[in-house]
Amino acid sequence: MTSAFAPAFAGFGTGLSLIVAIGAQNAFVLRQGIRRDAVLAVVGICALSDAVLIALGVGGVGAVVVAWPAALTVVGWIGGLFLLGYGALAARRVVRPAGTGLEVEGGAVAAGSRRRAVLTCLALTWLNPHVYLDTVFLVGSVAADHGPARWTFGVGAALASLCWFAALGFGARLLGRFLARPAAWRVLDALVAATMIVLGVTLIAGA
Repeated sequence: MTSAFAPAFAGFGTGLSLIVAIGAQNAFVLRQGIRRDAVLAVVGICALSDAVLIALGVGGVGAVVVAWPAALTVVGWIGGLFLLGYGALAARRVVRPAGTGLEVEGGAVAAGSRRRAVLTCLALTWLNPHVYLDTVFLVGSVAADHGPARWTFGVGAALASLCWFAALGFGARLLGRFLARPAAWRVLDALVAATMIVLGVTLIAGA
């Protein structure tokens, strides 16, 4: 029984090792979770996107993408510019804060624009070349070593992504009491701005 699930455990561990890191996507999910703004939609998009990309990697699509390296260059430029823009907005909130984002209306936290959150999440996920490198290439390559059990490995990796984003998005609300003051949100936005800008510059430089 243990040997049958070994590839899934290996995939779960590999998935966590790649996804548990400070990045644009994680920073966004964390912020949405703290604000309790479209958390389910954001977590669902991130987890489902990873599952699709992992499936592509396990299926061997990575080799096809390698044949057209210009694709990653284009994505790198677009994603880098997007991250710089998002970072600039976060930096603007540090200088000119507009509230904590945790205002309560009728006993529930007031949500922002769900459409804006969804579109931003999609952009942060699909316009980041690092996402393709981690899921399609790295996970796909490691999965290939498991032969016929590669799909079981992929399921484990996708499950790790789901668990991580769910914990990050829904667990972030526990930080709400610590971020009730505007000053705390300025610190969070400063960290988000720095993360986005650094990653944006890195993507453009490497494109």
